[in-house]
Amino acid sequence: MNIVIIHGQSHKGSTYHIARGLSEKLGGAVTEFFLPRDFGEFCVGCSTCFETDEKKCPHYAKLAPITEAMDAADVIILASPVYVFHATGAMKAFLDHYGYRWMVHSPEGSMFKKQGVCICTAAGAGMRQTLKDMADSLFFWGVARIHKYGCGVAAINWEGVPEKKKAAIDKAITRLARKILQRDGSVTPGIKTKAVFFAMHLLQRKGFNPRDVEHWKSRGWTEDVRPWK
Repeated sequence: MNIVIIHGQSHKGSTYHIARGLSEKLGGAVTEFFLPRDFGEFCVGCSTCFETDEKKCPHYAKLAPITEAMDAADVIILASPVYVFHATGAMKAFLDHYGYRWMVHSPEGSMFKKQGVCICTAAGAGMRQTLKDMADSLFFWGVARIHKYGCGVAAINWEGVPEKKKAAIDKAITRLARKILQRDGSVTPGIKTKAVFFAMHLLQRKGFNPRDVEHWKSRGWTEDVRPWK
């Protein structure tokens, strides 16, 4: 199993430890990236990735190592602490660069056979929206199964998290790891993902963006081919 973790911050706090703990329970090879250390650019809104080619994005070269790691992974873990009831700005800036991969545009076929995990922590509240910030991208990329884990740790660092809370976290990520491992190698998208893909299939048959239409047609997706088969 290949696992990639995208950390929405560069320090190793509670969210980091939970993401690492989950990856250790899953086993396999782990590749990690820390934002904004490993990628900290903001999308400039040039629309080149939508209209022409994502390789012409001014940040393509910097982003390429992360893109390649995600495409090669069986499990993608997005991990972000709660910043003002949302994911970190670094995580949002990172995800903005993959708008062209949403199902309405030019999705990457391998995503439909992957599992994704969204992890977040907060001293208090805000986990629900932070998880949604990350899960939205995973869903619209076409990731077959998406798992979420948010936790209020009542501390500002991992050292301050009570031992009882750490034990509960360990139990929760053990259950989560078990679910992921049970589906490893045989994951397929749920009905909601398939329904959105079908709607986009009809849209791309008619077409409105030449680049996207070519992307879909070249893979047979406007006909009977499906990326999860």
